[in-house]
Amino acid sequence: MCRGTGLSRIVASVGIFVEQSKKEDVLAALYDIENIEEIYDVTGEFDIFSIVSASCLEELRETLQRKIMKIIGVKSAITNIILQLHKIAKKPDASKVV
Repeated sequence: MCRGTGLSRIVASVGIFVEQSKKEDVLAALYDIENIEEIYDVTGEFDIFSIVSASCLEELRETLQRKIMKIIGVKSAITNIILQLHKIAKKPDASKVV
């Protein structure tokens, strides 16, 4: 399915608009999609925000079109491909927490 892109992984942020009465069902369905790494219930423009990864653009497109957009209750989504990571928060070392 995927042709060589020279990239190790494609990562995208996906803002999802849902029917409010179906939100819990949508969250449950998203949880079962393997390519979704993170799911957030958020305020603001989107109802749900997620981080999706794929080995190539074809796999990302398949995940978006054939999985996320097919979930009953999903109205639309806005996808942004992440070009470069500049900073990630360091998680505190649990062994050093007093």
